[in-house]
Amino acid sequence: MGKIKKNRSSDTIMEIVMYVISAIFLVILIYPLYFIVIASFSDPSAVAGGQVWLFPKGFTFDGYKELLRHENIWIGYWNTIMYTVVGTAIGLIVNISAAYALSRKDLVGRKYLSLFFIFTMFFNGGLIPTFLTIRDFHLYDTFLVMVLPFSVGVFNIIVARTFFQSSIPGDLWEAAQIDGCGNLRYFVQIVLPLSKAIIAVLGLWIAVGYWNSYFNALIYLKNPNMYPLQLILRNILITNQMQSGMGTGEAAQIALRLANMMRYSVIIVATVPIMCVYPFVQKYFNQGVMIGAVKE
Repeated sequence: MGKIKKNRSSDTIMEIVMYVISAIFLVILIYPLYFIVIASFSDPSAVAGGQVWLFPKGFTFDGYKELLRHENIWIGYWNTIMYTVVGTAIGLIVNISAAYALSRKDLVGRKYLSLFFIFTMFFNGGLIPTFLTIRDFHLYDTFLVMVLPFSVGVFNIIVARTFFQSSIPGDLWEAAQIDGCGNLRYFVQIVLPLSKAIIAVLGLWIAVGYWNSYFNALIYLKNPNMYPLQLILRNILITNQMQSGMGTGEAAQIALRLANMMRYSVIIVATVPIMCVYPFVQKYFNQGVMIGAVKE
């Protein structure tokens, strides 16, 4: 009995220590996000002076008002939503299909195809050859340039391939063949319903990538009405900072104050919508990542 009580007490102490450590790491991870939120509602001089810790100082909406008065913000939102929805759909189709094909042991040349895919993770044609290729395919300054050329992600394919190899029993294919099921029907009606976890994980990764993308738009788009939200926010922030640096007197101070306030407002406006997607896929996320990470 003495040993049992001693073991229980030591287990309790260990649990308390683990909870304390977890709480510390949780605060370290969450506080920067919380600080950005309260700083976006605070006076920029208070933020710069280190007066903002737990609550906003000089509560104001001026940063959001200045940011949202730009009409092209709403155009950017619409463009980004369309790029994200269409790009995620295309990305899931091509990546999941390629991963399933590479997971099949009866695929001729499977190892060589895998090496070909992996090679592109370390070597690519470079920016100028890629630009020339996109221009020659008449994709420059079109909707498709944002969703089609960069839809294949080799890392996503590798994760999904590992998931198929470790989670989809080979006996299912043999049983499906006995029932007269072909490859396409087996993939659509049997494999995909069993792969909700990895589909949710890849969908979230791809969607976040499209939502945060601005470099491709900077290089391959010239029509401002097609700019995504991230590029529009970047241009607004740069313009305000330039105006604050070029002006003099009170006007320059006002422009600088608004530019400083918009730094945090831009982060909130850009990240909150995509963060709202996570709760809907969270129940699949851990399962999909862990199973997809198992080595063959």
